[in-house]
Amino acid sequence: MLQLIVSILYILLILTVVVIILVDKGDAGRKFAWLLIIAALPLVGIVLYFLCGINYRHHWIFDRRHQKYKEVFEKGSNDTLKHLLFGHGADSLVREDFRPLATMLGSEGYPCVSSGNDLEIITSGARKAELLIKDILEAKEYIHMEYFRFGDDESGKSVKEALMKKAREGVKVRFIVENIANIPIRARYYNDMREAGVEVIRFTNPRAHILKLVTSLNYRNHRKIVVIDGKIGYTGGMNINDNYFKLWRDTHLRLTGPAVSTLQYAFLDSWLTSRGTIDRPIIDYYPEQFPPEDTAISGDKVMRDKLVQIVPDEPDRPRPMLLYSYEWAIQRAKRYIWIQTPYFVPPEPVLDAMKIAALSGVDIRLMLPERADNFITRPANRAHYEEILRAGVRLYLRQGEFIHSKTFVCDDYLSSVGSANIDSRSFDINYEINTYIFDEETALRCKDIFETDIERCHELALQEWSLRPWYRRIGESVVRLFSPLL
Repeated sequence: MLQLIVSILYILLILTVVVIILVDKGDAGRKFAWLLIIAALPLVGIVLYFLCGINYRHHWIFDRRHQKYKEVFEKGSNDTLKHLLFGHGADSLVREDFRPLATMLGSEGYPCVSSGNDLEIITSGARKAELLIKDILEAKEYIHMEYFRFGDDESGKSVKEALMKKAREGVKVRFIVENIANIPIRARYYNDMREAGVEVIRFTNPRAHILKLVTSLNYRNHRKIVVIDGKIGYTGGMNINDNYFKLWRDTHLRLTGPAVSTLQYAFLDSWLTSRGTIDRPIIDYYPEQFPPEDTAISGDKVMRDKLVQIVPDEPDRPRPMLLYSYEWAIQRAKRYIWIQTPYFVPPEPVLDAMKIAALSGVDIRLMLPERADNFITRPANRAHYEEILRAGVRLYLRQGEFIHSKTFVCDDYLSSVGSANIDSRSFDINYEINTYIFDEETALRCKDIFETDIERCHELALQEWSLRPWYRRIGESVVRLFSPLL
């Protein structure tokens, strides 16, 4: 009798989970992949689904997660700050055909476009290390940092030592660790920082109650953010370790101007949400003036007075705005859109948009690393090659150093540099942050960077790709079934 009751409960559990998956409002491919896993391994699949599969984008848990920050910001901000972040005063400066994108990206509580920003596009880790360490050592009040990976190697230690030095001098240093992604790093590495006065907190708290832990375990903080004295900001694709500073080809931004306030807004949200504390009124973290003589780096690489919109996306938000931005830009490109990404496992709407644009005569170029940096991503990337090549997308495989850039440039006006890959994890699961620049000079610079990278690429032709062995085709087809989960 007991065995019968257990069997009935087991069947009911499976049926309940299946119904939950079916009524979910998420991507159909993602739902199908989870149903396949549960059909093959019911008990394991159910456990994995509750840990990694539930779509919490509309869930009350996340509303509560951000409630503290919402209350602190509303109480401590003023009309000037709210207008800077959400007032849409600079939207009218965006070129008319791209203005709807700016409006969409700034809807539903996302930050709006700001004007008067200076920026440098950084394409080498050595250059980022040079600028970042210089800015850290010149900090006067505080340093805020949030990184997906922070290495226990030469590059990571160089930044760590600079942060510890400033903390000992009395500068307030706050650092958010994405602890799940950095499990190999010993606790002592961060304890050294704490002993020097650096405030280090973990984005995911493993000692949280089980409900909170289960609902956050799969949601990685993939952002790369630095804010120094509220005046200097860094964001983009580069983490901090030897791969990014020495070995890989990546793209990052150094910013000064009002857009830094958006980076500050995103950082403080993560900081307070992760149980961090602040020692002054929140308005003090948003300086109203950004004197260029104090913050600008001289040189011909710096571009002045740009329209910038920074979009911090996350599963807490009601809509996947970064996904929408890719769809919008690809669908509305008139002449070209050139894209770089290390991981290409596109949701169906992005894949369809690329094929439609290419078939319509738009110059769609996609640059990927020739060899992915892990064995799972390799067949997942390749599973989509034939489909886009048949539609007319030009596919460039970067040889030599691994390319980790997540960028696109469109029609000599719109540029994007960010942390988000073209996959479901970045668009629907991770905490990400992308920067959009509405400007011709910046777009032409990004176009030049892309063309320089092409010199290290092999352009893959459909005929060449069609000659690959049959067993690779089968492997790619199998991996593609589960690509929405990668």
